[in-house]
Amino acid sequence: MKELKPQFDGIGEVSGYQFLQIRSAEWGFLYEVSLGSRKHYEVFKRRLNRRFATVSYPSSKAFGVWAWTFIDFDLAKDRFEELRTNYNLKKNE
Repeated sequence: MKELKPQFDGIGEVSGYQFLQIRSAEWGFLYEVSLGSRKHYEVFKRRLNRRFATVSYPSSKAFGVWAWTFIDFDLAKDRFEELRTNYNLKKNE
């Protein structure tokens, strides 16, 4: 399974953005996204694309469903930890 890159430049609708992985876990990811001096954070669940044997970065349609955007880093960290808690609860059911 091909994992997401720890750092990459956006293409297509996110051209010009730079993505930096802050946290990675078996349940999700936290990326810092920058465009010049502006920054925000994206938190999302790990999604496997079995057809292409890769982990998927969310498209714009995924935000609000299995991916979230935050201006504040602490809020992004909190959401990342919520994903961990939910993952562990499901794992233990």
